[in-house]
Order: sequence, then structure tokens, then C-alpha cells
Amino acid sequence: MFCTRPSAREHDIDVDEGATHLVVAEGQVEEETAKRVARDSEKQHTRESSTVTTGQGARISALVALLDGETTVNASPAATLDADVDIIVPPTPSRLLPVSETDGLTSGAVQPPGSTGHDISVEQRTHTSDSAEESDGSFTEEDALKDLLRVDAEAEEQMLIRKGGMGIPMGPDGNPRPLLPPIAPQHQGRKCLVLDLDETLVHSSLRPVPSPDYVVPVEIEAYWHNFYVLKRPGVDSFLKRMGEIYEVVVFTASLSKYADPVLDRLDPDRAVAHRLFRESCYNHRGNYVKDLSQLGRPIAETIIIDNSPASYIFHPHNAVPISSWFNDQHDTELTDLFPFLADLGSASGDVRGILNVSLDSVS
Repeated sequence: MFCTRPSAREHDIDVDEGATHLVVAEGQVEEETAKRVARDSEKQHTRESSTVTTGQGARISALVALLDGETTVNASPAATLDADVDIIVPPTPSRLLPVSETDGLTSGAVQPPGSTGHDISVEQRTHTSDSAEESDGSFTEEDALKDLLRVDAEAEEQMLIRKGGMGIPMGPDGNPRPLLPPIAPQHQGRKCLVLDLDETLVHSSLRPVPSPDYVVPVEIEAYWHNFYVLKRPGVDSFLKRMGEIYEVVVFTASLSKYADPVLDRLDPDRAVAHRLFRESCYNHRGNYVKDLSQLGRPIAETIIIDNSPASYIFHPHNAVPISSWFNDQHDTELTDLFPFLADLGSASGDVRGILNVSLDSVS
């Protein structure tokens, strides 16, 4: 038996015991080598699995935070770095824009704060123009035009309110042509009471309703349609009483082909002195406004009762508001207005000072 000192290596190949021992040693070397490779592979796989698991955990936390509306995500630097290689994260562009082009793209697209009232920090805009300056210029012009139109419309509205309407229109001959004829002798000394029709005095429907007060056939584009009309409770007595105190005008935004036959049935005693229809309204920003200044009556002696505030936007201090009526048979608003309107009809002074108690003086 040969005695040798231990080798620095751990394998049996260091012992020389003849050919047979060499064969065995070679087999053991191969076996040990395979085991070592397997162990190294297993360790490497374990490290990679740990890294991937850590990266996926960080990405899941980030997605949950975004869905919950959080703005910051706490993640370790290693997890953030590993997340960059996962397919869930958008890949880095293969071509990065120069710094100058990147700055130009951003500065040419963002609107100045306050120009639209929107939060520009979360607003994204798509530009089809290759030039940031052209995109910025076209947007500025469009935005300025919209602002100008809005300011003009608001200024016009405020101006008309301050002026108290458009005033009496002029005829083709250059002479004033008010909407109403001169005051009749029986109405001298009376104030003018302007009444709305639909949802103030009556409610009409093209669909049949139970127990209508009357049915009015109206021709529309060569076809006849039936309007089923319901009268507001107390309307008959209201018109009769008001006709004895005021010069009563029904001013409606409806067409005359409908409103005329309805008024023929509603007012057989002719308590209503005048009828004005849609063509006499002033179209202001899509609304049919009843401009009291065009009637040809003193504005200080004119009162309007209408369920739509948009109808008297030029003369809010001449208005007596009333709720919209459709079919409530227990409604009493017209009856409740009797004593107030009776006192107002005989009151002296400007009706605007009475209807608007906060109005100290009217120029």
C-alpha cells in the first residue's frame, strides 16, 4: 500500500492504484462532475427564481397602487431594476429624441394654466402637426376665438339687462314699430300684464290624456294633429278678474297656428286684449326671450308672469315667478295671485320697486 500525503484536490484521481483503480477513478470523476454541475445549476435557478419573484412582487404592488389612485410606489432599487426587463413594462424606445426636440414637443403642446379651466397636469393632447409651433398657434387662435365669443355673448346679455332690452324695433320706413298697437280707450290708465301660455295657463299634449278640457286640431305640414289641452285650476276666474284690472297680453313662444285656436277656446270672453307669438320673441343664445321693451308700453307699468325665467332675462325685476304646471288638479297658484295682483294693479309708482324690494332706485 502506497502512502501519500493528501492532495489539495478532493477527487480519487489523486490515488494511483493501478489500471483498475484508474478506471474507477475516472467514473467517479465524471459522476462528481455531473453532481457539481447539477448543484451549481440548482443554485443559479434558485437565485433567478428569487429575483423574478421579487421583481414580480414589486410590479404587482405598483399596479395595485395605480389602481387605488396612489401617486407614489415604494420599491427597492433591485426590484425596480428587475421590472425593466419584464414584458409588462413598456420597452425603452430604440431611438431617443434629442433634448431640444423633446423640450419643443412639450412646451408647444401644454396650455397655459387657467386658459380652459381644466387641470392640465392630467390632460393629454394628440397633435397631428409636425411643427410644435404650428400646433400651438392654431390652438391659441381657436381658444381665443371661443373666449371672445363667450365674452361677447356675456357682454351682450349684461348690456341688454342694463338697457332693459332691445327697445322698440324700427320699421322699414325708419319709424318705431312696437309689438302692440296704441292703448285702447278702455285700457287707458291700466298697467300691462303679460301672461305666458304653456305650463302657466294650460298644458297641452299630442298624446291622449284622461278627460282633457278640450281637443284642438292643428295642421302641421299637411297633416292634422290633435292637441289635448288641460286648463290650470282657476284659470277661467283668473283671466276674467285680470281682464277687469289690467291690459292683458298673452305672449307665448308657441306658433300661432297652435296658440290661436287654444286661446279661442280658453278665452271666449276676450279678457285677453292682445296675443303675441314666437315670431315676436327675441332669440337670445337659443332662448326665446320676451323683450318687454318692444311692447310699446311703459316698462315701469309692465308685469310678466312666466314659468320660465329665461323668458324674462332682460327684465327680471318686472317678473312674478310661477311654477310650471302639467296636471296637478290641486294647484292653487293662480288663485293665490288674485289679491297681490289686484293691489299691484292699483299701486302707484314703479312696479319694479315693488316686485324687487331690494331695488332702491331704477334709472
